[in-house]
Amino acid sequence: MGFFDLFSAKKPESSPATPSNGAAPVPPPAAPAAGPVGVKARLATAREKLDAKDLAGAMAVYEELLATSGDRADVLVTISGDLGSLGHVVEIIELIAPRYDADRHGPATGLNLLQAYLAVRNADAAQHVLDILFALNRPELEERLHGFSNAIAEILAAPQDFTGSGAGPAPAAGEIPKVGLVTISKPVWFYGLEAIGAQLLPPKEGRLRRIAFAQLALPGRTVKPGAEAMPAPEDELSRLARAFPLWLAETFYFSPSYAPGAAVAIMTPPQSTSHLINLSAEWSVENLRQLVETTAEGLDYIVTGALRANAGDYEAVLRIWEVKTYRERKVFNARWTPSTADAALTQLHGQVRTFMEWSPASAAFAYTLPAQPRLWLDTLGASLGLFLADKNVVPGSTLPPVEADLQQVAARAATGEAASLAFLTLQARAAKLGLGTVAEPVLARSPLVNAAKAALAV
Repeated sequence: MGFFDLFSAKKPESSPATPSNGAAPVPPPAAPAAGPVGVKARLATAREKLDAKDLAGAMAVYEELLATSGDRADVLVTISGDLGSLGHVVEIIELIAPRYDADRHGPATGLNLLQAYLAVRNADAAQHVLDILFALNRPELEERLHGFSNAIAEILAAPQDFTGSGAGPAPAAGEIPKVGLVTISKPVWFYGLEAIGAQLLPPKEGRLRRIAFAQLALPGRTVKPGAEAMPAPEDELSRLARAFPLWLAETFYFSPSYAPGAAVAIMTPPQSTSHLINLSAEWSVENLRQLVETTAEGLDYIVTGALRANAGDYEAVLRIWEVKTYRERKVFNARWTPSTADAALTQLHGQVRTFMEWSPASAAFAYTLPAQPRLWLDTLGASLGLFLADKNVVPGSTLPPVEADLQQVAARAATGEAASLAFLTLQARAAKLGLGTVAEPVLARSPLVNAAKAALAV
């Protein structure tokens, strides 16, 4: 697919001397021995003009060459490499982007184009090129591509890029928003029930395998809120991206072998309150190292991934990383539509449990897998939002309508103990924050549910 299928309207506005991630452009290869001598000679002529600071003359030569030989991989990589080595990144985009096809032209030209978009801080376009290069499935490129993924994430965290424009001066010292992680170490619906924790949660003893489930990336999404305005309430996909790690962490908490946690991203702009953010690029190895370094007791495994949706078709990718070697151990994929979501999510969940040798723990509370995982993910997402608002991590104004969440969670409250407990803690937080209440529904008939009502004084 041609690159400009998605980004033909984007135009860079500045031309830094070097790519923003500090990487050098891929050097052009030696001109091939075979092929028309005229092409090699014209490329050499254009390079001489670049060295003589005659950019207009070089561009005229390149336009002529591309008109006759623009589908040749060696021509595209030489032009992009020569331009990039001298800092002419805008010209790379103008000449190469309309012609680049990864399958025909290979990764080298794509890497030069990717670095050009990084240099002009166009995160959307850079992400699209990165996705194309990942799709080539070239193992020798993966480490480098993960590095570019990290560079894109850094651009998205900078305030001048919140609109995706790529324009604007560098922020002054102290004005850069802080991006951090909130770690949820217990089932999110448990908080508020600490008084009966011994009845609900299994004991953790001996050598435990420590595993973190990271917020899923939403490839192609940009961080849109600026320093002055709060973001719009989360949509379906952004809620799912945070609910997935909560569901997996909750499951692994009810296993005697694991000490899990879910990591959710927040941003704190200067002179403003924190808010939840989306991650538009998957976690790089460097991101994983940073997560490990901020975890007091270390980690053995990290689960990352991405979530996509298009016209009612959904896809989730989960990657299991072994921290000791920072190597990807396993990848799981799931696709679904609204009508097949429960079956697909149940299968994906089971694949992860099997691979990680999950086994249930014995406790007074018998944890069972939800029969409708898609609805349970909504419950967990709603619980997370109110939990963070209750802890003054994010403002309640950034949450979706709480009464609608309460009504939906109430409708499922009788399906099991966990569903009833989730309703009770959600209702208690909403009432505390003055965000609404609903009439108590029928709850699961259980001594633990009665104990939870007493603990919450409801």
